[in-house]
Parts: sequence; structure tokens; C-alpha cells
Amino acid sequence: MDIEEFRKAGYKAIDDICEYYSSIEEYPVVSQVEPGYLAKLVPDHPPLEGEKIEDITKDVQKLILPGALSNPGFNWACSPASTELEAIVMDWSAKLLGLDERFHTASGVGGGVFQTTASDASLLAAVVSRTRYTKLHPGVSMESLVLYGTTQTHSLGAKAALILGVHFRALEVTAADNFSLRGDTLSKALKEDRDKGLHPYLLIATVGTTSSGAVDNIEEIGKILEEHPSIWLHVDAAWAGIGFALPEYRGTGQLDAINKYAHSFCTNFHKWGLTSFDCSAFWVKDRTLLTDALDVTPEFLRTHHGDTGMVIDYRNWHLSLGRKFRSLKLWFVLRGFGVTGFQKHLRKGIDNAKAFAEKIEQSPMFELVTPTTLALVVFRLVPPQVSSGKGYRENTSTLEQLNKLNLKLHQRTTSQLFLTKTDLGGVICLRMSTGSLRTERRHVLAAFEILEKEANEIVEELATSPVI
Repeated sequence: MDIEEFRKAGYKAIDDICEYYSSIEEYPVVSQVEPGYLAKLVPDHPPLEGEKIEDITKDVQKLILPGALSNPGFNWACSPASTELEAIVMDWSAKLLGLDERFHTASGVGGGVFQTTASDASLLAAVVSRTRYTKLHPGVSMESLVLYGTTQTHSLGAKAALILGVHFRALEVTAADNFSLRGDTLSKALKEDRDKGLHPYLLIATVGTTSSGAVDNIEEIGKILEEHPSIWLHVDAAWAGIGFALPEYRGTGQLDAINKYAHSFCTNFHKWGLTSFDCSAFWVKDRTLLTDALDVTPEFLRTHHGDTGMVIDYRNWHLSLGRKFRSLKLWFVLRGFGVTGFQKHLRKGIDNAKAFAEKIEQSPMFELVTPTTLALVVFRLVPPQVSSGKGYRENTSTLEQLNKLNLKLHQRTTSQLFLTKTDLGGVICLRMSTGSLRTERRHVLAAFEILEKEANEIVEELATSPVI
């Protein structure tokens, strides 16, 4: 869809909304559909090729509107369409990403539910796993519980622990392992904490860390946790998990190990998945663990369908009561792009990252700090007079000066580029992300030219100051 087609579709959407409100009194007050109505009318998988927007909007009128479009979403009765489309789209997404059938809602055992962000998904995992652990170990005090992350885990891990009043331990990861958590590190931490009388109950592993795109060694971690079955493994793949839509990435991202060992998995379609904020997808292999921890149903929320277990009431699958109709926008995306179009978008971002990384490697001014991951390139400025010297990476004084130069480069390019900076084991570096839908190769190459120009100016200024 080009800009003009989008403009026409937008005008048509406004017309449809106006038509709905002008005739709203003609609709029944309560939806007349029966549980399971939508699954009988739509495919159980996303389309391979993209569909016309006109066909999708017609289906909104035909399939969604009878199931009540406007809703607060806390139970099936509010909007059968919202509940049932969420179950369908979460399974579409699980199939797109290659998640094991145990994560599928159609399995009747596991299932998926939309969250606002990956932070909320991790907090949800922390709450549910805490309930599970304390039921398995009665008498364990809350003060003795420990939530594990790593020194590269997003701040969501520490914040979840802060909210719940449990300990947070950041396990050390190093540049030698590309900042990936290894099994030996986990095993050592478990022994240390158990010897102290503490109770590790949740590990948040990461596929695609924020700073560098690192992937924790899920296979090694999973094998260790098999010996500690009461510890929950949550995999946070907030941005990189979308890459599982590409079969060629699934090995690098350790999808097989995730499917084998993880209790829950999260990725954000609002990051690399072409969907507007918020649209964070969270899956579990055992849905009863969600409802055991979160089911609070006062009389005013009770319905016949909910009490008999005929339907899902998603309010018991996450922390809030009311919820958005998030599945509708992802339904539009998956149908509009199709699997092929979705994959084409991802491969374009990866190819742009490779093109930028090649420029970095060819330049005497820069170096890659970590291997390029999908659409993320992590690099830093290292002037030739520094990189030509021996042992510059281990020299503390040189590192301090290089960090200052990279902070300066970041500051000088912020009016032209939107790069983020990060700290990897004391090394200040810059992050280039190329995953936007409208980012073209020319934009990436132009960004490199800006960086190179500013870097040259910084080096020229450096020539008049003391040598590093």
C-alpha cells in the first residue's frame, strides 16, 4: 500500500465509523454470537501473501462487528470479537515465529495474550512464577526469593524485582562470550544462593539484549534448570524475537532451545513487527498458571460462559482489568503484508545493517564492538593513531579517552541522526538500528557519511591536543 492508497483507506475508515454511529440504535445491545464463532470463519494461519485493504475492512464489517467492536475487554461477554480474535492472532503469530504448539491457544493447554510492553510481560512472569514457586515450596519467605537476570538484561528485570520486593541478582556476562549468559555462570550462582538460604525462582534470559543484541545460551541454561524444575525460565526477546519469522535466523536465536525449555516467551510487534505501540505478545506453555495466580472474579464480572469455562476471560491472563483490542491492528498487519511481505521487511532491515557494518569495518576510523545482530550494529570511534598501537583495548587510560571521544561523537551527531549510546563492560559505543519500514539503503549510507565526517573533524581537533 502506498501513501495515496493509505490516504483513501483512512478516509474510508472514517466513513465506516460515521456510518456505524449513525445507525448504532439498529444493533442489538448485546452481541448475539456464540463462543467459538470467529474460529469457524477465519483461517487458522496468517496468509502467505498480502491482501487488499478493502478485503480486510469488509471483514471487519462482516466478522468483527457482530462480535461487538467497542469494548473494555475484561471478559468475553464485553466483546466476543476482541477475545476470539486475540486467540486467533496470537496463534497466527506463534506459527509465524515457529513457537512450539504448547504455546498455542488452540492446544487448550498453553496460549498467548497481548501485553502493553515487554516490561509488563516480565512483571507478569515474575508474579506468576512467584505464585507457582511458593505453592511448590510452602513456608518460603518472600524475603528469600531471588529473580535472576544478567548484567546485560534490560532494566525490566530489576524493576520487576523492585515492584515485588524480591532480590534481583545480575549474573555476570563478558565480552569473551559476546555478553551471553553461560550455563556455568548460572550453575555457580545457584549454588552460592542456595548455600545462603536464598531461593532463586525466576530467570529472565534474553534473545537480543538492548545494548548489543546478545543471545543468552538458552540450551546451556535450560539443561541446568532441568535440575531445578521449580525455577521458571522466561525468555525476553522484545525486539529480536520478531526475527524468528525468518527460518534462517531460528538457529542463531536458539528457537529450538526456547521451545524445549522456556516456560514463557515475549516479543514486541510494536518494535520490529510493523505494528503501532502497544503490541507486546506473551506466551506460556501452561495457561492454568496464569489463572491460578491472577483469577479474581467478583460477582459483577461473572458470566455463564466464563463460569463454565467455555471462553477465555483475558483479564485473568494479565495484571490489569480493562484491555485494548490490540489483536485487531496486528490482524490488519499480518493480512496486509502476509508472511512473505513481513519477511521481506525483516530481510531488508538486516541487509541495511550489513551494509552499514561493512562501511564500519572498511573505515580506519571505526570498529565493531560486537558481532552485528539482525538489524543492530554496535560500533565505536577508534582513531587510526590509537588502533595502530598495541594493546589499546586493555589500556585503561586509552579506554577513558576513547569513551570521551565516542560521547563527543554521539553529541555532535544527535541533530542529524538518532543513534543511541550504550556501555558494554565499560566501553562506550554507539548503536545503529536499521529496522524501520521506511529506512532505505541510501539513508544508512548517508548516516555513515555523517559519522565519518564528524569523526574526521574530531580527529583533526585531537591532533592539536595531547596524544592518547
